[in-house]
Amino acid sequence: MADMTPEEIAQACGRIMYAEDTSSQHMGIELLEVRPGYARLTLTVRRELTNGHGICHGGYIFLLADTAFAYSCNSRNERAVAAGASIEFLAPAHEGDVLTAEGVEQHRSGRSGIYDMRVTDQTGKLIAVFRGKSATIRGHFLDEHKGEK
Repeated sequence: MADMTPEEIAQACGRIMYAEDTSSQHMGIELLEVRPGYARLTLTVRRELTNGHGICHGGYIFLLADTAFAYSCNSRNERAVAAGASIEFLAPAHEGDVLTAEGVEQHRSGRSGIYDMRVTDQTGKLIAVFRGKSATIRGHFLDEHKGEK
């Protein structure tokens, strides 16, 4: 690991997480990019993700944003979980929309971090904003997966 750049570490952590992330795989969430303190993922809104109003259920938008949060706060080879999160829904998403969540680290100190997510549709329209607070727990991705690069 000493010979890896921060970008290579983040990418390796993302690969390891995604391989074990059965929830995201089941939902069709795709990991597009991960860098130190940053992640970008997508989800296509399928019919079964819509609610009684004919729009994407907010829980699925939260799930996508929370997943971007997870990848961005776990990108430095330190395992972290959510200590809290909030979301603001700004516009509806519809069946067929491709949602993208981008997570960006705002502050990291000690065992805590603050991360902001923007969820947009395929036109760039802002659908939701999400803020998550992380807490570092025991463990490191690369130490636990020897030989991963």
